[in-house]
Amino acid sequence: MREQTRVIHSIPTDPLTGAISVPIYQTSTFVQEAPGVNKGFDYSRTNNPTRQALEELIAVLEGGSNGFAFASGLAAIDSVVKTLQSGDEIVAIDDIYGGAFRLFSLVYAKFGINIKYVDTQDLELLESAITPATKLIWIESPTNPTLKISDIAAIAEIAHRYGALLGIDNTFATPASQKPLALGADIVIHSATKYLGGHSDLIAGLVVTKTVELGEKIKFIQNASGGILAPFDSWLVIRGIETLNLRMKQHAENAMAVALFLESHPKVLKVYYPGLPTHKNHDIAKRQQRYFGGIVTFSLKNDTSEAATLLVTSTQYFKLAESLGGVKSLCCHPATMTHKSIPAEMRQQSGITDSLIRLSVGLEDADDLIQDLQSALEKV
Repeated sequence: MREQTRVIHSIPTDPLTGAISVPIYQTSTFVQEAPGVNKGFDYSRTNNPTRQALEELIAVLEGGSNGFAFASGLAAIDSVVKTLQSGDEIVAIDDIYGGAFRLFSLVYAKFGINIKYVDTQDLELLESAITPATKLIWIESPTNPTLKISDIAAIAEIAHRYGALLGIDNTFATPASQKPLALGADIVIHSATKYLGGHSDLIAGLVVTKTVELGEKIKFIQNASGGILAPFDSWLVIRGIETLNLRMKQHAENAMAVALFLESHPKVLKVYYPGLPTHKNHDIAKRQQRYFGGIVTFSLKNDTSEAATLLVTSTQYFKLAESLGGVKSLCCHPATMTHKSIPAEMRQQSGITDSLIRLSVGLEDADDLIQDLQSALEKV
């Protein structure tokens, strides 16, 4: 069975009514036949039929043992960190999502979990950062926003050699493009707010574990902490996943066209897109990913926040907004928006310059998007 067929037919029809769309079980509790005797559900924080359908679906898509749905991508990451204890250490990629940095460094560090940030493109540097206390290596590939690519299989081998787990944020690539568990990762998370939902109309997070044992730990934390995804939002993510492969193919085609245009523009200093042969890790991306994704990041020769602000407020089709991954194109200025919580020195070191602009390339006609950027660049 090919991928698109497998995705669609991993979404169950309702066994009670034959409904082809998964029903939204909008209920908090379930009637029991006797104390402790039920039909597999007792309280929707612990389990819900709509959420369960999504959790089983994402496990199939990622090739994992168990899936779990949370109220946001950060809640999903939070559940993974809660498997650690005081004295443990996380080695994380330096070009990290601002929300994950805030969670790691400003929340969990004060509970005795040490955090190190390294450029995981450099395997020797990564290995030198690992200590006996390292229990989790955390990467994004591609990263947000400079689209660094890490060699997942090589990092998994290093992590396991030192007795650590490898967790990867697969939000940008999605399971339509990249299968981290098959490459050796232990945990995959998604901000399903982005491409999995795909329509900028929900907030959601997903975790997939490689083993049942690890899945049991996440399940306990999900139930104990209670940051679960509601039934209606679970249904929205399922609906989005039905068209994921088709959307990701078009996102990638449009993004490549935009990247090639920007690379040739005289006012653009540098373009970050894994599909470009000029990308530092283009060959690794080709090996790991089916598509190169829908995010294009670039910096201006006029490397100032003022120039970047002028550009992102001059576009017509690229709407200035947080987030990404929807059918409508978005733009943002990471240094003052998504990555503002990261110290300026760390931002600069990881490549988030004052003029860096992130584009979430949508499903509009690529020629219209290019013309929009051309007009905005003329004003800079």
